Amino acid sequence: MTAEITLLTQADCSLCEHAKRVLDSVGRDHDLRVTEIDLESDGGHRLAHEARVLFAPGILLDGAPFGHGRLSERKLRRTLKRRETTSPPTTH
Repeated sequence: MTAEITLLTQADCSLCEHAKRVLDSVGRDHDLRVTEIDLESDGGHRLAHEARVLFAPGILLDGAPFGHGRLSERKLRRTLKRRETTSPPTTH
């Protein structure tokens, strides 16, 4: 099951660069689809407001707020593992 990650970023943001490295690392073990959106854009501003992202980076997992600021690789891995084990099997 692909995890949809929305990463709200801004220019010259060291925490944003850290989040990108974490997502690259986690993406080696989990199926992630990452969409990066600039917080300064209209869409980024709207998403940040809706998700109550106080500062960059903002992280949404499958459209739901996951966090903002320094992204915890451990928390993300735990959440994805839990999500994979509790998801109902797909039928074709």
